[in-house]
Amino acid sequence: MYKLILLRHGESEWNALNLFTGWVDVALSEKGKAEAFRAGELLKETNLLPTQLHTSLLRRAISTAQIALDVADRHWIAVTRSWRLNERHYGALQGKDKKETLATYGEEQFMLWRRSFDVPPPPIEPTDKYSQANDPRYAGIENLPNTECLKDVIARMLPYWQQQVIPQLKAGELVLITAHGNSLRALVKELDGISDTDIAELNIPTGIPLLYDLDQEFKPITPGGKYLDPVAAAEAAAKVANQGR
Repeated sequence: MYKLILLRHGESEWNALNLFTGWVDVALSEKGKAEAFRAGELLKETNLLPTQLHTSLLRRAISTAQIALDVADRHWIAVTRSWRLNERHYGALQGKDKKETLATYGEEQFMLWRRSFDVPPPPIEPTDKYSQANDPRYAGIENLPNTECLKDVIARMLPYWQQQVIPQLKAGELVLITAHGNSLRALVKELDGISDTDIAELNIPTGIPLLYDLDQEFKPITPGGKYLDPVAAAEAAAKVANQGR
């Protein structure tokens, strides 16, 4: 049996403001830092001590992992970072207020952009202040996204899962992936075999570790995994579902 821990970053400053964030590199809020601290406590209390860490290239995920692992006394473990674990690119919606977007475009269009499997928002212009077109951390990446739907996130994330994470699991490592709502939804969709339609209903809360016990085929022994704080996870996931309202 293999063990995998998924952790969505703690609340970011833009989560708190209810803005579409995507690839914009915003910091954790004070609440987010506290969530990351609590995540580390949960790892330590349950003796789930990672031996390998994977994060995106965005500071809210990196900071969450640093805080949590410091609390769990695992600050020293090996780290791999990749843009393939970045949040979904929200295109021209990046930096936009979710409530205002809902009011402007209506419920149907808002939900298509936010939760549909294969409908991306309008692309962001390279000159937009929230574009990553000239960000040095993405230099050399062919076909850099300027918008994405969840289908696109899966397409970039799966090769990383197969080539970077699975070999570590096979070697007996306890892997922690600290990433984002949509990059983790993409991975959970693959793990649990969730349909393109049903994935719209899956919400992952910030800052609460999610443990997957995987069989020899890397499929969940318990579908959906197990949150280390299930009560807090249920409450927080409901808040994620209601963003924009």
